[in-house]
Amino acid sequence: MEEKDQKTLILTGASRGIGHATVKRFSSAGWRVITCSRHAFPEDCPWEAGPEDHMQIDLSDFQALPDSINILRSKLTQGGLNALVNNAAISPKEPSGNRLDSISTEMDDWRHVFRVNFFAPIMLARGLFKELKRSNGAIVNVTSIAGVRVHPFAGTAYATSKAALASLTREMAADFGPHGIRVNAIAPGEIKTSILSPSTEEQLIPEIPMRRLGTPEEVAKTIYFLCSEQSSYVNGAEIHINGGQHA
Repeated sequence: MEEKDQKTLILTGASRGIGHATVKRFSSAGWRVITCSRHAFPEDCPWEAGPEDHMQIDLSDFQALPDSINILRSKLTQGGLNALVNNAAISPKEPSGNRLDSISTEMDDWRHVFRVNFFAPIMLARGLFKELKRSNGAIVNVTSIAGVRVHPFAGTAYATSKAALASLTREMAADFGPHGIRVNAIAPGEIKTSILSPSTEEQLIPEIPMRRLGTPEEVAKTIYFLCSEQSSYVNGAEIHINGGQHA
């Protein structure tokens, strides 16, 4: 594929799980994928374009983020951006590993979570607005099943930030839509990733009508759909990927 015809995705939180699967899904379709993570690019990663198209960014650093966005913009050699996927998120735990509830969550934790999970997506979208408009691009915000129900493992700050991001998605769809930019969200349920222990899986699976966890690849396929022409009239939606675990 010639460079001028290649579509470009900027993806946050690309180092593992859903983010890693999304890199593979878009790359297999010929997209250029620019990844952002708080971690440096791993030397043992076989992805050839990785070192050049990876940026180490602390999304919680409001003072540095505008400069990081300008660097991202400079990487868009054709001047346009076809898709932005806001996947990065944090969910701090107690030292014991238990969830932080609304009583025990410190204000510093609230601020840190909202900076990464809520404010960074809108800052990136606004900072890359011209590039997205030029390509009639799409934005996908990754929310969570925890945004609509009390979750046994996800902390209160995380859950609240995801509920706020779902609301923000609708507002962004109304504001960005007239400029040719579609904004949607996906809300994953229980997805099989390395952070889940076997005992955790055993607790979760009976609550899922399909009696299994979802896979990162299944989530990545939905993200790809929302960034493709197949979803050209989908705007302001939140797609639940949870095997029927709605209530």
